[in-house]
Amino acid sequence: MPVRWLAVPPNDLGRKVRFSGTLRRVDHKQGNRRVGVRHRLIGMAARLVWRIAKPRTIGVRAVLLDRVGRVALVRHTYADHWYLPGGGVKKGESIAAALLRELAEEVAIADAVIERVLGVYHSRGEGKDDHIVIFVVRTGARGVLARADLREIEQAGWFPLGDLPETTSPATRRRIVEYQQGATGTGAW
Repeated sequence: MPVRWLAVPPNDLGRKVRFSGTLRRVDHKQGNRRVGVRHRLIGMAARLVWRIAKPRTIGVRAVLLDRVGRVALVRHTYADHWYLPGGGVKKGESIAAALLRELAEEVAIADAVIERVLGVYHSRGEGKDDHIVIFVVRTGARGVLARADLREIEQAGWFPLGDLPETTSPATRRRIVEYQQGATGTGAW
């Protein structure tokens, strides 16, 4: 049976939003699988373009910690590992604003407080010349971590620093170790 529904992004709360359409509910796992395949295909096309154009990009990620010191990790619909939440900086956007936007988009965190910069890293993966700024961020959030963007985020969760999922990406593990050691990192991603 068709269902009328509307999901309002956090930045649009309080604004008038119009919706005229009918959407069908889909099995959550099946819907994410379809979206994941689409994201993977788009990602493959993007990587091909990046190998040719070799763009310089700037990204942000957060070692996002809750009240009890657990770290937030996300697993994307188009990737197999757990990562620190974050994403790309848009044209005309400050690095700090990009980080706060990404946290709202990926894990619905609106009360993030940036504590410090953990480091600035460089990656030439996927054909890009990518610079990634990692921030240490605190939130007063408690309970289950929400997935704000169901098209991009397959899972999101809080994890004790010493008990990360087995499929946590190697770079994410290195950033968490640097945080635990009180280090400030630079160099290769």
